[in-house]
Amino acid sequence: MLSGTKYVNTSLNENSNLGLLCCERLVPFVRPNSHCFNLWKLMGHLVNLLNGTVFLNKLCFNDCPKLLKQKTCSHTGKFAKFQKYNGAPLALQGSGELANHVANSFNRKIYINNGGELNGIPHIQTLREFPREELFGKVVMVRFDSNILLKQECDKKNQSVFNAVFTIKYLQEAGAKVILVSDWKMNTPELHIESVADVLSAVLQIQVVPLHGISFNKLSKMNGLKKENIHLLENLSNIKEEVANSLEFARVLSSGVDIFVNDSFSNSHKVLASTVGITCFCYACIAGFHFEERLCILKNLAEASRKPYIAIIGGGNLCDKSASFQFLASRCQGFVFVGMMSFQVMHALGLSVPHNLVDHKAFNEALDIVRLARDRNIQILYPKDFWCRKKCDPKQLRVFPSHGISDGWVPVDLGPVSLDEIGSMLTNCKKIIWIGAVKFVDSSKYTNGASKLARILDQVSQNNCEITIVGTMASKLVRQEKSSLSSINIVENASVVWEFLKGRKLPGVMAVDKGYPFEINWNSIYSDPAQSLVVDIGSGNGLFLLEMTRRRQDLNFLGLEINEKLVLRCLDSIHQFGIKNGYFIATNATSTFRSIVSTYPGELVLVSIQVNIKFH
Repeated sequence: MLSGTKYVNTSLNENSNLGLLCCERLVPFVRPNSHCFNLWKLMGHLVNLLNGTVFLNKLCFNDCPKLLKQKTCSHTGKFAKFQKYNGAPLALQGSGELANHVANSFNRKIYINNGGELNGIPHIQTLREFPREELFGKVVMVRFDSNILLKQECDKKNQSVFNAVFTIKYLQEAGAKVILVSDWKMNTPELHIESVADVLSAVLQIQVVPLHGISFNKLSKMNGLKKENIHLLENLSNIKEEVANSLEFARVLSSGVDIFVNDSFSNSHKVLASTVGITCFCYACIAGFHFEERLCILKNLAEASRKPYIAIIGGGNLCDKSASFQFLASRCQGFVFVGMMSFQVMHALGLSVPHNLVDHKAFNEALDIVRLARDRNIQILYPKDFWCRKKCDPKQLRVFPSHGISDGWVPVDLGPVSLDEIGSMLTNCKKIIWIGAVKFVDSSKYTNGASKLARILDQVSQNNCEITIVGTMASKLVRQEKSSLSSINIVENASVVWEFLKGRKLPGVMAVDKGYPFEINWNSIYSDPAQSLVVDIGSGNGLFLLEMTRRRQDLNFLGLEINEKLVLRCLDSIHQFGIKNGYFIATNATSTFRSIVSTYPGELVLVSIQVNIKFH
């Protein structure tokens, strides 16, 4: 078996004078030998041809590598035009607040690691920027969030519901064949697939037809499905291959599917076949409107320009959540503890805490948080008093100072002094995150400390303070207390946010195609961006492209490579040798090539695709 070089003369379409060279990828970090020299010589010869008016012939698609055999997305730079839904302007209209917020979050400088600057979250390809005309006639599978669309009280005014509905309706109106898939609990007969299809039909105002199976390709051949209907596949909740992220199961699930749309943000911290594995088998994998909006909220938590920035932290299990305080400490000026976690912090501060309320296993983590706050000059606010209930007589309630809870009494809620202190601290804040419930050993319906905290936040939000509420209980309370004037971001699934705060990459986000919907500053990359551009897809270790930048300084060279570590090394070489006509981007060129090169101010004259070819 020998290695060889294959090249194909081509132009991408009838109207483009674009050359394409397909050749093998050299072994990483190979020394410049005769093979490498011949490849450079071949490339140089083709580049020289471009100086005249000689252009390469049209591609025979049977001979092209897999990258071009796939159905490509031709990015035109035109955003989808959003219409009105139920008579109300859509939140994602081009001039809408959310659209501007999303656009601003993407309008950033180009990063060498594909946008990983925000705690491991890359810039991803979204339905908002995906060319609408590319959807027509395609089979599109939508992984929807059953926690949003299958609620007993599905409020379409709710932003999450609104965007989740709009994802499906937008695809259907664009002429796509929409397939829905999700998981839902089967503890009641009302949630069998037929009933779920009826619920979705009512929410979407479009007929949803249930399919008993998980392979749309197989079912469509058997049943002769109508194009105008939306179809729902079987419940995934009891399928073990789903949780195991079985690639074979993902392959069957994706059979017959062209485009995958992930709109189940609450599962983005999990590795599932329907959110991760399926992306290996669809030519385009993009985020829906709900997913994108939730991701923008998550990214916004990392922005620290608005100060003071305060984190209100509830709940317990400090050992599991301690890693998140590194993230919070790098951005916040204050920590406010309002749940069981507060007793661990008080104990680490040396305060008197009832023995039964201390988690001794979490002492070191609590001590680390106290030291971190001290080193970063971060204020810690813990409860000064608690409403407590007598164990032997649950009807008796009494307020105790936090350092003097009597034996036989258990804390059930924040006391009045604690709430007053929190209110005073938050008065002048410009940004707040509340994550975790105001929950203690027991609870009482008569004290309502969490509701009072929600009212405080509602008032603060009206003073130009940006607030994000995380968690089911906190979200429910804030919605009850929220006035029409307040503007508060709400994320019900706390698990996703905790994983993000811990600095972990979210599998459901990382599996979506990486995109470049933000502007690339070509003037900062090349000394003369008007020069003709040569693109090397699969640039690998960069030796090939780096040598070409030296030989042909009258051209600009761009390497697109999916391996971020290799790109970092190549960019180090660019900086070390002061190369002004070469650059590398870490990306999956299958989905981002056109969106990247479409903004280049000069002429694109040649594209090389590096592939492995084996000769027997």
